[in-house]
This record gives sequence, structure tokens and C-alpha cells, in this order.
Amino acid sequence: MIKLFSALILSLLIPLTAAAAEYSDGNGYTTIKTPVRTSDPSKIEVTEIFWYGCPHCYKLEPITQAWKKDLPSDVDFKFLPAVFGRGWLAHAKAFYVADLLGIEDKLRADLFNAIHVERRNLSSEDTLAAFFANYGVSEDEFHKQFNSFAVNSRLSQADAKIRAYGARGVPGLIVNGKYLVSAETANGNENIYKVVDFLIEKERQKK
Repeated sequence: MIKLFSALILSLLIPLTAAAAEYSDGNGYTTIKTPVRTSDPSKIEVTEIFWYGCPHCYKLEPITQAWKKDLPSDVDFKFLPAVFGRGWLAHAKAFYVADLLGIEDKLRADLFNAIHVERRNLSSEDTLAAFFANYGVSEDEFHKQFNSFAVNSRLSQADAKIRAYGARGVPGLIVNGKYLVSAETANGNENIYKVVDFLIEKERQKK
């Protein structure tokens, strides 16, 4: 009877151990050498580093939006635009213009679609101003915000964070300023949020 009970306990523990060891540093994610401070220490912060012009970010977007719908109350999700190339700057500034005006959620899907499906050239300040006009933003207001101190300040902060994360490409998911998850580390876009969920639980258990 004792042997049977021990065997039963062992059979239950093995799957749990295997699940816990599913991901590790170098297998699913990369540990950031020096953790980066998050905005709210009481929550687990998840940040997606992206670029509107990135086809991989475009493909990840519906997965991200579906995942966000069931976001636990202790998780804080943020987008962070990257500038890894000359053509990326206008899109990063456009993100902050939209964010400051409170319309990023409204135009995000349309902007991705316009770039990747309609193949529209929306890579300059003027073409983006015309696009934003569809959302009630006058071209004068867009240009004012696009070149504002607030937008440039946020760009500088984003660049500093991305360098601190050690990120070199997009899309990239940062969990609580400690772990970097990408399609490469997770073995595909479809697995990114599986790894993110694993790391969220890992951080949750530490609190």
C-alpha cells in the first residue's frame, strides 16, 4: 500500500517538474544581465518592443491583442516603439503622437493594415499627418505633436530602455524588466506568449 501511494505521488510530481523545466535561460527566453526598473513594482510589467513597419510585428499583433483580452489584474502591458533604423523614427514618433492624443488603440490595427496589406507608403511626417487626419487630428496638430518636446523626450526614454534590455530586433517581449522573449528564443510567434505566461507565473511566485 505504501509503495502504491509513493508511486502515485511520484507520477503526479513528474509532470509538474517537467512543466516547470519547460523553459529556461537560453531555452525560450534570455535573462537580461542587469534588470531594468519597471513603472509599477506592485505589478508584473510586460512590454512589447515593436515597429509598425515590421512584418513580424504585424503577424504577432492579432496574437498580442487576443492575449491582452484576458490580462490578469496584476499584469501591466505596454508597447515600446524601437528605432533600429533610419526609417523607423517617423513610426516611433507617430506612436507617441497617437498615445498622447489617446487614439493609438483606435488607429493601431488600421496603420498596420495600411502598411502591410494596402502597401501604402507611410514613412514620412507628411504622409503620417494625412493618415492621422482620418482620426480627427488636424495636420497642424499632428506636426505640432510630432516635433514636440514630449514626443522627443519619450523617444529618448524608450531608446535608453531598449539599450538597457539588450534588445536588437523586433518584436521582443520584456517580462518585468528581467527577461527577453523573441520569436527566435520561443521558436516561433505562436509560442511567444506561452513563454511570457511562464515568466509571469515565475515572477508571481516571487511576490
